[in-house]
Amino acid sequence: MAIADYLSELTSNDYIDVRLYDKYNVKRGLRNADGSGVLVGLTRVGEVHGYIMIEGEKQPIDGKLFYRGIDVEDLVAAAAHEKRFAFEEVVYLLMFGKLPAHRQLEKFCALMGENRSLPTYFRRDHIMKAPSRDIMNKLAQSVLTLYSFDKRAEDRSPENILRQCIELISRLPAIVAYSYMAKKHYLDKDSLIIHEPNPAQNTAETILSLIRPDRRFSRLEAETLDLALVLHAEHGGGNNSTFAVHLISSADTDTYSAIAAGIGSLKGYKHGGASAKVIAMMEDIKQHINRWDDEVEVEAYLEKILKGEAYDRTGLIYGQGHAVYTKSDPRAVLLRGKAEQLANEKQFMDEFNLYMLIEQLVPAVFQRLKNSDKEICTNVDFYSGFVYSMLGIPAELYTPIFAVSRVAGWCAHRMEEAVAGGRIIRPAYKCVQKHLPYPPVSERG
Repeated sequence: MAIADYLSELTSNDYIDVRLYDKYNVKRGLRNADGSGVLVGLTRVGEVHGYIMIEGEKQPIDGKLFYRGIDVEDLVAAAAHEKRFAFEEVVYLLMFGKLPAHRQLEKFCALMGENRSLPTYFRRDHIMKAPSRDIMNKLAQSVLTLYSFDKRAEDRSPENILRQCIELISRLPAIVAYSYMAKKHYLDKDSLIIHEPNPAQNTAETILSLIRPDRRFSRLEAETLDLALVLHAEHGGGNNSTFAVHLISSADTDTYSAIAAGIGSLKGYKHGGASAKVIAMMEDIKQHINRWDDEVEVEAYLEKILKGEAYDRTGLIYGQGHAVYTKSDPRAVLLRGKAEQLANEKQFMDEFNLYMLIEQLVPAVFQRLKNSDKEICTNVDFYSGFVYSMLGIPAELYTPIFAVSRVAGWCAHRMEEAVAGGRIIRPAYKCVQKHLPYPPVSERG
């Protein structure tokens, strides 16, 4: 029998009546009936604040994101005012729980630079000789392979976990870049261009220099990518990939297994892969609209997308709405400002104005067609893909670059689980399969 012959049995036996979730009070997706998340843990790493509850009802507010209690907007504003990069500072803050003094930050940046390079022959033997069409899968495989190069891979002491985390945060940009170059050369039949990391460059500069043939980039380009890295570094303990890291870490496994699990989660289109979906949707919109500044024409096409009559027929407008944020996503607000600067420099203002128009129109279109008063805000994915495209970053690197950033948050949560966890995470599932007698082989139909 072919695999397809088993499909009907598989799908029928795995079907679960959705009404049973209400009957047994199951929190689908670990979400409460009012849309809030089920509280399953405590953290000091990050906080996502998108609404307040008044007499049991969710009240929308402007979104806030805090890293170790510090407003991300303040971090970004300070870095802009002082004309400096901020991602390394954010990594230090997330890992150690406080902002570094000037000398501490210098030493930490130097430490990350020293750890950029991969183990001897790792690039040749484990990346170039086994290219992958999907960079996220190659990234997860490479993280697991690094286990073999670590003589203290199973050491669970906080000191050793910290060492492993700093090495991973530092090395991921090179792994992503080399995995992409291997894919381009061996699978896409393009020229092979390999650069060595410059220890003096920060994370944003390292990424741009490793994926560009001439290694050149402007200050604004590096600042923009640095901002994207800052905004994606952490998002509370409940997002899918970070929860996966907490879950795996609670089983008392090694650091490489825990971080690889986070990468596997982030790969999903419902999580880290959303920015690529936005770009694909926007290309479709640009192809089907004659005048990008015509509100009536743009709104009509958005209606068709929401009705499932256009683009991918899912009825989803990607980059709009969020599980926690209601009135606004602070990351989208901050990235939109930088996107405008970059669009002006690179002559993409027509595209930027189209993004702005869609952001303006979507809430009313959604409320009218869905007959809903739910607040719909633009999320960070709406602008991140646009920013990456203006930077000349290929779509297959959007989610890997997200991972380069989010590994900072994963590692902070990994440390937190190691220090303060102590219990394996083990939620319950209700089995709704009826008990059946065991029939002899001769009596089976």
